[in-house]
Amino acid sequence: MTNISKNTKDKLRSYFYIGVPEIADKYISNIDGTQKFLFQYKDGNIIESVIMKYKHGNSICVSTQVGCKMGCKFCASTIGGIVRNLTYGEIAGQILKAQYEIGERISNVVLMGSGEPLDNYDNVVRFIELINSDEGLNIGQRHITLSTCGIVPKIKELADKKMQITLAISLHAPNDDIRKNMMPIANKYPLSELMDACRYYYMKTNRRITFEYALVKGVNDKRENAQELCILLKGLLSHVNLIPINEIKENNYKKSNMEDINIFKDTLTRCGIETTIRREMGSDINAACGQLRKNYIESK
Repeated sequence: MTNISKNTKDKLRSYFYIGVPEIADKYISNIDGTQKFLFQYKDGNIIESVIMKYKHGNSICVSTQVGCKMGCKFCASTIGGIVRNLTYGEIAGQILKAQYEIGERISNVVLMGSGEPLDNYDNVVRFIELINSDEGLNIGQRHITLSTCGIVPKIKELADKKMQITLAISLHAPNDDIRKNMMPIANKYPLSELMDACRYYYMKTNRRITFEYALVKGVNDKRENAQELCILLKGLLSHVNLIPINEIKENNYKKSNMEDINIFKDTLTRCGIETTIRREMGSDINAACGQLRKNYIESK
């Protein structure tokens, strides 16, 4: 720009930039074509994004924070704590860079990478508004899923916006005792408060809620746990997504065997709860959230 003063240029350079993250590393699964990117921002921080190819289009799992402070025992993203929030532009930059790399449009967005989206509420809401806009990426709200470990006040605040996104609750336990052992957030917001917030969200949006349930051998995968879950979700329009746990060396959690997973699923189905088992994708490239970033940082 040659028609502005040097002083203005200096101010623009000091406070703003236009750009997308650089690729620090990239991995492609030989099993299913899943692509995992390690993106590096201008300050040197690294985050992860994953592109999954489905028949219905390309989905991307984006990160909302550098690291995470929620402390869930089964998640590698939280090891080392949080560094900082990502701006709404930095979150959107993951999609722009990924689309450019694969040469195809991304039609579905999942906020399920590193970080707790509702812990970065303002930037996440602006990000959703940006990519949903006709002047942004024009991605329909029903093609956007936000996953949270359960920050109750922010779930209610999000409900009041009456967006048509899918809310996914990282539940992983049918009672407070198990959940408190797996997820520190449960010590602040018990299941009774979380379920009240979920019912409020449904009342405001009329949108079915997804409950993510990572199955850990001998911890939360028994038939009686499934029966407890049926009682917990009774009367709420919901979908349960069963996730075989991604094993990490920092804990002793082991993946449930398929027989127990199928029994768990059948128990929920007989209760009238729509239940699916998440297909494992990118297992040969450490596509579980946080694994690659942690390995990359350690190697450097």
